[in-house]
Amino acid sequence: MPDLLLELRSEEIPARMQRRAADDLKKLVTDALVERGFLYEGAKAFATPRRLALHIAGLPARGEAVREERRGPRVGAPEAAVQGFLKSAGLDSLDQAKTVTDPKKGEFYLAVIEREGRPTLDVLAEILPQVIRAFPWPKSMRWGAASAKPGALRWVRPLQSIVATFGPETETPDVVAFSVDGIEAGTTTYGHRFLAPGAIEVKRFDDYIQSLERAKVVLDPDRRKDIILHDARDLAFARGLELVEDEGLLEEVAGLVEWPVVLMGSFDESFLDIPAEAVRATIRANQKCFVLRRSGSEALAPAFILVSNLVASDGGAAIVAGNERVVRARLSDAKFFWETDKATRLEDRLPKLDSIVFHEKLGTQGERVARIAALAREIAPLVGADPDLAERAARLAKADLVTEMVGEFPELQGLMGRKYAALQGEHPSVAAAIEEHYKPLGPSDRVPTDPVSIAVALADKLDTLVGFWAIDEKPTGSKDPYALRRAALGVLRLNIESRLKINISDLLWRNYISRIDKHVLEMISVSDVFSREHMSNFSSQVEDIQYKIDTIQTRHEINAFRHVFMNDGNLLSFVIDRLKIYLRDQGARHDLIDAVFALPGQDDLLMVVRRVEALGGFLDTEDGRNLLAGYRRAANILRIEEKKDGRAYDAAPDPALIAQGVPEERALAEALDRATRDATEAVSREDFAGAMRALSTLRVPVDAFFDKVTVNADDPALRANRLSLLNALRAATRPVADFSRIEG
Repeated sequence: MPDLLLELRSEEIPARMQRRAADDLKKLVTDALVERGFLYEGAKAFATPRRLALHIAGLPARGEAVREERRGPRVGAPEAAVQGFLKSAGLDSLDQAKTVTDPKKGEFYLAVIEREGRPTLDVLAEILPQVIRAFPWPKSMRWGAASAKPGALRWVRPLQSIVATFGPETETPDVVAFSVDGIEAGTTTYGHRFLAPGAIEVKRFDDYIQSLERAKVVLDPDRRKDIILHDARDLAFARGLELVEDEGLLEEVAGLVEWPVVLMGSFDESFLDIPAEAVRATIRANQKCFVLRRSGSEALAPAFILVSNLVASDGGAAIVAGNERVVRARLSDAKFFWETDKATRLEDRLPKLDSIVFHEKLGTQGERVARIAALAREIAPLVGADPDLAERAARLAKADLVTEMVGEFPELQGLMGRKYAALQGEHPSVAAAIEEHYKPLGPSDRVPTDPVSIAVALADKLDTLVGFWAIDEKPTGSKDPYALRRAALGVLRLNIESRLKINISDLLWRNYISRIDKHVLEMISVSDVFSREHMSNFSSQVEDIQYKIDTIQTRHEINAFRHVFMNDGNLLSFVIDRLKIYLRDQGARHDLIDAVFALPGQDDLLMVVRRVEALGGFLDTEDGRNLLAGYRRAANILRIEEKKDGRAYDAAPDPALIAQGVPEERALAEALDRATRDATEAVSREDFAGAMRALSTLRVPVDAFFDKVTVNADDPALRANRLSLLNALRAATRPVADFSRIEG
């Protein structure tokens, strides 16, 4: 079957845009084809610094005929409706439409539209110009004389040529005939702009790939990455060194070259007195080069790997020398920053934080540090940390933001603070917390284990969350400019993976009250807001608390309180939603998560996780599955009978009536009393597995009850009592989870 080959060659495409652009090109073209009924066997897109390419295999030479029935307005409808129908259906008059009778709606017009299949070549000539003109570059430009005209083409850099061919791999393909802003699609492309700039005539995809290779262009970015990685490893090994691999840098460098040539440079060993991370950041950021380490060691070597886009006649000596000069200058700057920073203690830098605005509505970095330090001190006993060390670490955690080194390389924040803290003799836990309080940075980043680091990390993330919720700056859709989802996930992972037993509502409140005036606390104390048993019961106290706020607070402060604790989408609900997502990512069933969260007061994150784990384990057993089936049977009977009778059977079963009943009825009543008591006690001890074991004892008596007992007895009192017994079964599971939310 025929294939499509499309190449869009331009001036340099930024490396950071290439992957996304290739994916967009593939999606836009294939979606347009599928929308028109053209299916294909496979598609793959490619990107280099100077071209986007797309190959679609297995397209039909012609589209299939289409027959479509389009329903129109009713007979006798207004003329405007009739004319709109005719126009949309492509009819000249109603004589070309049918009249159909609907038993309910009467007569209406129906158009039968039949279209012959169109040649794929014609469809491509229609699609491709539209895709090119509407291409979603993050940044684009206009150029030349045509740029002054309305609707001028915008592209990431000036578009220079278009190749568009269609046909079988075994035959000479046809050109897809179209043009965009005077650029005609054809069969001519060009090789490497320095090494082989001549024209190349393109026929089919395999020839295209081979011709580009001969012209010093490697089309596939993944192949360029492999070439760079393997050549760099081999070159390092030949010198007794090892490559410090960097996937992000490798991706970027592969987007800077069409013909990768790997070379090695060196620098003076004295620069290794600078922290290794600073050396790496300097060489990476300024020259896009890889650092090397000594074989079998973590110590850096005074050498680096660079990737050129040229095969130089001198073997690359001039290129290496030029890079060495720049690296030497940059490392000299880094060494100056290092020596300058060491001369000033971290605490002496703190006053500078008072002049740095964290956010216009949230104050300065200095004010934020004060809040984090106070909260870290409060959290410290909860996580087993020394309060003095936690407060000290929080005080110094942001001080490196005003150092020369972090000013030049922001990605080193925290890490440089740890090194400066160690040099000035801070406690090891304090130094570690300065670096680790940013962690975890994502789902794969490690969680700190030092209690001081945990305390400061929690305080930092909670302050961020509460602050931005207070000013109503929440994530929306895919936009999260302040990384609040990441902060919430960090709070969750710190609690769960560190096995911390902490009430998340209490932590949110502690941070919130650090932001309001002291006299407010006389009216709204922690006991006022959190004297309730569970956060979910908070709404019953809203009016009383709101009255207290209204008497002393400004409208701005009232709104902040509402955003954090009261309104739909409040902060606690956001954290809980992130916990649900986290648990699903860990493999937990969504219905079990909902069953646990349906219970009131689920704001001890670790306990939620343990409940879900225990419930999942229980339902994987035969006892668990059978008890769930019995619960559902009981719940269904109750739902039907309560609706029919217009009352709830929530009274305790009458022991006297049970005593008169059949043995299976008495056995179930006794088992329910015992299981309810044991499960409730186990939950109070946070022994959720024990609670599940207690419930598992109900399986046999429940099965026997439904097998031998008629619930809807002729005696009304006996019937009501048996329905109350079923309600007791339903209630017995509630200390563990809401079984009504569990799926099959």
